[in-house]
Order: sequence, then C-alpha cells, then structure tokens
Amino acid sequence: MLAPSSSLTLEQGWQKTGATESLQNLKKFKNQDFNRLRALCLSQGLLFEDDTFPTHVSSLGPNLLPKHKLHQIQWKRPTELQRNPYLIMDGVSRFDIMQGEIGDCWMLAALGSLTLQKQFVENVLPKDQGFQDNYAGIFHFRFWQYGDWVDVVIDDRLPFLNGRYLSVHPRTSNEFWPSLLEKAYAKLRGSYQNLHGGYLSDALVDLTGGVQVQFSLKDPPPDLEEILKAAAKSQCLMGCSTSGQLRRNIELKNGIVQGHAYTITGTVKIPYKNGWKHIIRIWNPWGHGEWKGPWSDGSPQWDHVEPKCREDLLRNKDDGEFWMSCENFQEQFSWLYICNSTPTFLNFGDQHGTTWSVDRHISLWSPALATGRSNYSPGAVSTNPQYFFKVPDCDPKTYNVVISLMQKHAEDMQDAKNLKIGFYITMDSKVLKQIFSLNRDVTSYFLLSPGTYAVIPTTTEDQQFEFLLRIFMKNHNYNETSNMPPNPVLPKDVPRQNQDRSYKAVFLRYAKQDSAIDASQLQQLLNEVFLQDEMTSLGGRFSFDSCRGILALMDLNSNGQLTLQEFRSLWQSLTKYMDIFIMEDRNHSGFLDMSELKSAIQTAGLAADEQLLRLMVLRYSDAARRIGFTDFVCCMLRLETMTYAFQNLAGGRSQILMTAMEWLTLVMYT
Repeated sequence: MLAPSSSLTLEQGWQKTGATESLQNLKKFKNQDFNRLRALCLSQGLLFEDDTFPTHVSSLGPNLLPKHKLHQIQWKRPTELQRNPYLIMDGVSRFDIMQGEIGDCWMLAALGSLTLQKQFVENVLPKDQGFQDNYAGIFHFRFWQYGDWVDVVIDDRLPFLNGRYLSVHPRTSNEFWPSLLEKAYAKLRGSYQNLHGGYLSDALVDLTGGVQVQFSLKDPPPDLEEILKAAAKSQCLMGCSTSGQLRRNIELKNGIVQGHAYTITGTVKIPYKNGWKHIIRIWNPWGHGEWKGPWSDGSPQWDHVEPKCREDLLRNKDDGEFWMSCENFQEQFSWLYICNSTPTFLNFGDQHGTTWSVDRHISLWSPALATGRSNYSPGAVSTNPQYFFKVPDCDPKTYNVVISLMQKHAEDMQDAKNLKIGFYITMDSKVLKQIFSLNRDVTSYFLLSPGTYAVIPTTTEDQQFEFLLRIFMKNHNYNETSNMPPNPVLPKDVPRQNQDRSYKAVFLRYAKQDSAIDASQLQQLLNEVFLQDEMTSLGGRFSFDSCRGILALMDLNSNGQLTLQEFRSLWQSLTKYMDIFIMEDRNHSGFLDMSELKSAIQTAGLAADEQLLRLMVLRYSDAARRIGFTDFVCCMLRLETMTYAFQNLAGGRSQILMTAMEWLTLVMYT
C-alpha cells in the first residue's frame, strides 16, 4: 500500500486547518515566548535577533569547518535573498528539501518522511507565521524532547559560505521552511555542528513524540514484509540507512550512497508477469542520486507492468526518489526504521482491531543505582527501580509489548556522548530478556505470554541523569465476552478517538446494562483498573466512602451517579494525576511526602499556600505523614474541583458572596 501523497494547503489557506490534537505540556526553549517577542519587535519596528543562538562561530560549532572558512560565513535573511519569500509554497513536500554541506541526512530523511503525514507536520510547523503578515524576522518550530513538546524560537538569518547555503536549501528558491526548521533543530541540539552526523531513529522520535523500532536488514525478522505493509497501512514514518561509517557519502556504481540515510516513501505489491512483486519506494535527501538497478527509473522491469499501474507509480525524474525490489532493498541497506505514535507497525496478523496503551515513567539514575552490567546480577541491580506491568489473559498471536528506554542529557549538554543503557525484563526474579545499547533510545519488541513482569532500567556508567521509560501494550478492542480491563494509562499523542474508545470500554464494562455508574461500581472500577501498578497500590485501595466523595465531586446532576460524559472528565483527571504521582514519587516509595505533594500541586497548575498544604497533609496522610496514590487522587480531585468552583462563582473577583444554604449545599455534598 502506498503512503499518501505529500501535500498541505497553501500558506494562506493553511491557517484555516488545525492539528488533530493540541500539544500538551508545551515548553518554551530558553524561556523564549514567540508571540511576546514578535509583538515587541513589531511595536519597535525591528527585526528579531536571537542572542541565544547568535550569528557567531558558537552557533556553527568550532569544528564544523576549517577555521578560515568559519570566518567566511555570512548570515542572510530570506528578505535579503528574495523579493517575495514564502515560508511554504504549494504545500510541504519532501521534494522541497535538498541537503547542503552539513551531514544531517539522518535528520532530513526523517523530515522527508514527516512531510507525508499531515497529522505530525502540523505539530512541528506552527501555522501562525510567515513572511506576508506580521513579519518581524522571527519564526518558531516544535520538537518532542523527552516526554514534552518544546517550542524553539529563532531569527531567520541563515548561514552562507561563498554565496551558497551552508545548510539545507530548498528546491524552490523563495520557499524557506526547510532551512528555518533545520536552524531551529540545530539550536535545540546546541549548534549546526551537532547535526553533522546523527541517528535517524532520534530524529523520527523528535519530530513525532512516537516510538521507533530499528530492524536489522542483515538479520531481518521473518515478518519483515508484513511489518512493512502494516507500517504503510497505518501511516507510519519510515526510513533506512546504509552501512559504511568509514566510507560515508561514497556513491557506488549502482547509485546507492554508503553511510547515508534515506526516506521510505511507499511500499506496494503489484501484478508482475505471472505473479506479484513487492517493491519499495525510497527517497535520497540529496534531492538527486538514485538506484540504477532493477525497478529504477527506465529499467526493463516496468515494461511488464500494466500501463495504468506504471503511470500511477513511476515518476521518471532525477529527484532522488526511486523504486527497488524488497530483495534488493535488504541487500543494499543495513537498517530499517519505523516510527508512529504507537507501535501500529506490529498490528499485522490481528483478526480484530487493536489499540495500544502506554505506561510512562520518568526517573533519575544516580551513581548508586547505575550498577547494571551486561551480565545480570540480582544483587547488583537490586536498588534499581523496577516497573511492573501485566500482560492480560489472552492468547497473543503477534508481538504485544514494546519497551522504550531513553536517556536524557541536560539542556546545555546536547552534544554529550550517549551512555550504555539497557533494561532487563524479569518474571518471578528470573531474567527473561536483556537489551543494551549505546543509542539514546533503546527500544525493542516482544511476544510475551500472560503474566506479571518487571522492567529494570540499568546503565553501566556511574553518572547521574534522567531517563524516560515507556511500556507499550497491545489491547484487543473491548467486547462483551472479554474479562480483561484495559490498561488505564493512555499515550498522550494518540488520536483522541482512540482515547475515547478506551474510557468508553471501561465505563461500559462496569456500568453493565445501565447508562450510569454508582459509588459501588466506581469503587470496583478504580481498584481494578488504576491499582495495577505496584507503586500506586502500596497506599491502599479506594474505600467506598472515598469513592462516594469522588463521585460527588464529578456528579453535575447531583443524582448519585456518573454519566458517560461525567466519567470522561473523571477518567482524564485520574490519568493525569497518575502521571503526576509517578513523576513526583522520585524515590519510588509508592508515597509522596509534603515537599513532593507541593511539587505535584504546582505541576497540576493549582495553588496552595503553606497553611493549606499543612492541612492537606494532616487530612490525607498516614501516621508517617506520607500520602499514597488513592489519598492523593482524592486530595487533588477535591482541590481541583473546589478551585474551579470558586473561580466560576467569583467571576474573576477574589471574594464571593453566598447564602448559608448555598454554602452548605456546596460543601456538604461535594
């Protein structure tokens, strides 16, 4: 199945369309606010100059070029180069990109794949900018970094050497989105020099926030063809690379470049002679240079393809894009990379529709915990955090678990070397799997039978840094005969309809034949669905009385039951507070102390002074002044609900006037 064609509307019309889902937890890189800075420049009649990424050798990198060339670099704005520049013309396409002097084919191959998937493009390229309206020499782009989207502001001064683009240059002379996006990514990574060599897998994740898996083509999985078909069908981003780090950018006689990254833009099976042929379409970020073997432009194989099919598939131009057979693909390339919000490329072989859920954990490797080694020793990693997950009672036919571990460097250490990291998968203290790598992102997929497992992240280095662990699990769609509750934690970047199906499935399971759930049903739901994680279960179960209190907070109709719409609001709050609880419980004790509760309240965007914080600890903590997950949820739901109730009643004022009965009605039920 071919990937959809790459196109977005014109720059002017693009303003009318919206992304499929708003970005969550958007952070401002270097604390720069695009709208505020642009407004300031417009009010003063100035063009923005970014002092956090200046026109200086520091932004290029001291070793990017010989010293005499570094000092020959000139920085020019698009308005100095073209009379009528555009950010985007006739849509965003991979054919807009032509790699420059910098060896960032790994990033451009990922970018080429991104242009094929509109739902991801709209996250990376904000729509509120251009050269036609409110131009002030300032632009911004967004990248996913370690669990959050980051907004990166730049000025539009681009580096030139001897009158030529140093970096990527557009095929159309007055279209500048590739060059400006590349500059923003260079700023995020610390310098242009830090783009000179990298990993396609990293760029795919940075542009999507998704999960990527690498497949060796020298030792491919037996399901490779099925994986490719599933990836194309589910609109994944795909790329590939050739070996030859010591012979990088050497073009072979057959047209394939060694040590180079490419984009996979389509895969299809077509009628050929008396059978079928699986062919793959690939694009070179150079914007030229193509495969010269079978199925290349003008090769005799196309003579045996029906004219209509040939017309639909073949684009006989030197634009860097070409077709090749699956067999030649495995011979010529070393690695295949596939990325999506969830691992939909592993959905092949399923008789029924499936969804993926994800459990996210952010924690800190400290020197005392960084004791993992390639040879497992229970004592050596006994102090490392363990994360439990349960594979449901079903008969898995294909891969059903994907585990992704990512190491995070400090913002000012983007060029730091990756440490050797990995993880063990254990069951009953026995090691079943172990994965180690020097990559930033260590990801692997598994076929696991039903049971309870633990993931133990480890590193061989005695250094302190953060890590992000994501555990993806395949869930068959809910049906009436199923006796398994869905995994409660949902990926933040999956389409909203998938999240809706999940909360609806949970609601329908516990509501049985009714259209609402009562406190008893809510108690059963919360204990069975939200206490699967060992850390969240240490603080005890949800009591009937606490569930009556939670229900009252969300019961807009004041009838003692929750409708589906009311339950949706509760579900969203519960998943949010589970994420916050896990994130703030940094020592993985299963409890929050007073300082951690204060941080959790701030993370949730709520407010509590010291007196209120002390009262909350007295009300919700145990004898050791610790708050478990169930009490934390009750506490935060009440704080959130009463905060919003006051704001609605106050209408922006700092005080409200209520009768005694109004006050008693509010506090006695909620």
